[in-house]
Amino acid sequence: MSLRAQLTLWCVLVMALIVGVVSAVDLAQEITHQFESTLERADYFKGTAAGVVTRALNSFRTVPIREALQKTPGLSGDLREIMAASKSLLEVAVCDPNGEVLADSEPSRVGIMFLPYPDFRPLVKGNMIEKMRVLFGDTQKYQLVQGLGVPGQEPSMYVRVVIYPRLLQKEIVPSVRSHAELSIILLIGAIMAAFLFSAIAFRPIGKLGQMLDTLTSGDYQPPETPASVKSRADEFGVVASKVNLLGQQLRGAQGDFSDLRGNFERLLDDLEDAVMIFGRDRRLVAAAGAVEKFLAQNRLDLIGRPLGEIFPATTSLGLLLAQAAQTGRSIRNRRVPISRDTNGNANVLVALVSIDVLETLQTGVGSGTGAGLMVRLRDPEATRQIGRQLQTADRLSAISRITGGVAHEVKNPLNAILMHVELARIKLAKGDNDLGPQMDIITKEIVRLDRVVKTFLDFTRPVELNPVEVPLESFVVDIAELARPLAETANIEVLVEQQTEGVSIGVDLDLLKQAMLNVVINAIEAMPQGGKLRFESAVRSDDAEIRVTDTGCGIAPEVKDKIFGLYFTTKERGSGIGLAMTFRIVQLHDGTIDFTSEPGKGTTFAIRIPTAVPAA
Repeated sequence: MSLRAQLTLWCVLVMALIVGVVSAVDLAQEITHQFESTLERADYFKGTAAGVVTRALNSFRTVPIREALQKTPGLSGDLREIMAASKSLLEVAVCDPNGEVLADSEPSRVGIMFLPYPDFRPLVKGNMIEKMRVLFGDTQKYQLVQGLGVPGQEPSMYVRVVIYPRLLQKEIVPSVRSHAELSIILLIGAIMAAFLFSAIAFRPIGKLGQMLDTLTSGDYQPPETPASVKSRADEFGVVASKVNLLGQQLRGAQGDFSDLRGNFERLLDDLEDAVMIFGRDRRLVAAAGAVEKFLAQNRLDLIGRPLGEIFPATTSLGLLLAQAAQTGRSIRNRRVPISRDTNGNANVLVALVSIDVLETLQTGVGSGTGAGLMVRLRDPEATRQIGRQLQTADRLSAISRITGGVAHEVKNPLNAILMHVELARIKLAKGDNDLGPQMDIITKEIVRLDRVVKTFLDFTRPVELNPVEVPLESFVVDIAELARPLAETANIEVLVEQQTEGVSIGVDLDLLKQAMLNVVINAIEAMPQGGKLRFESAVRSDDAEIRVTDTGCGIAPEVKDKIFGLYFTTKERGSGIGLAMTFRIVQLHDGTIDFTSEPGKGTTFAIRIPTAVPAA
């Protein structure tokens, strides 16, 4: 039922209730008035009858009461006239104290016992329900009694008038009919007023509904608001203005969304990975990227299909997805074979599968429970090609960064050689053949230059890695144990904190240990007064991260950009090769190394190495 119909119905009901209550009150007042009038008239006629009887007795004082009443001519007729004068009286009788009728408006009743009817006064003062009962449902008769006799003594006779309330119907029914007619007229008027009120009240709401229908239909250009509406200061004018403002905002949002959607779809189409999002009911709600490459099906045809239909539970990927959905744990880069059916030929494609559990995913497809899933399928070969390209670019950039100090190391010996060759030429021009000091210095600088060149050649020589898969936790423990004797000698406490159970890395064990020990030795040398050396491991995305933290003197901000440069050192007897070699070894493992430092508080080196990809 519409709101307008509900409002109209309630208005009609309220008006009907009001009319009914008013009519009922009027009717009750009318009935009460009739009963009170009947009581007054009955009292009057009872007194009249008592007067008639008294006069009759006064006429025959010398005879007994019964005989005097019988000798009084026309007494029954007088009583009958009194009864007839009232529409509600049924009988007027004179009885002795025992209840025997001595005189009656109906002469045939003389000599019989008068029935003991209830008193009429309590009924008049009683509730309306009792009055309605005796008016329309009961045949009970009531009486009023007046005693006659010597004052101060028991009455010698009683005048009784019998009242029959149902006789009042003739007087009350016309009043009830008039009230009913008036109520019907008022009710019809109330219904018409309710319809008129609802039409007037809902006219603005209807206009608002039209404006909102325009918006919901996708046309965010609502009709121009009339000036009469704009000038209104009531709630409707305020709401209409807000609807217009909402339409303007939606128009802008529609344009932004269209642009964003177009860009997003182009971006998804260009993805090398296949991305699929399943809702809480395990139906596909979005698919993008290279889905057709991996599944050999149009991605639009897959939308809305259940997970078990796209990836049956009998397949490796289906089992993996069921495991992720059941445990709620994400899966990273799991190598899984995927069967494809192209042109009737079945073939198998190996993909790197990552599964993320989307706990807060809200979709409008179905009404399933649980969390959504995002599935990413990646081609390992494409990943390797991109990785090799990035590594090449990084290495070319790193060569420039690391070897920036080589020119300085070569330039110094050459300058010294040139200077002493010039001194030797001057001596020879003067006839001085004592060139020993100059030759010694030139020889020493040539040896120094040869050492620099050999070091540079060793640093840039291609290195063939011999990777093995080792647990990350045991590798970190080995490094900590190698550093412990030297650290304890320097009064340094070694701490190990790890959160990488079950994570492995594929590395050249000897080379990576050498790189880590270079960092550890620098950390120990930075704490001559003792301190704490902390080893931590964790998993960040697809990489394993090893953090080495010391509480030493820290690294000055002005040398942070040079710290990995070849031959750069802040130590008196340092070679400037250790951290540069560490940088190169980490880079050979497709990893990264970085650090944060605060002078006076310590330094943290973070080495990130890709985790080993588990076999299917």
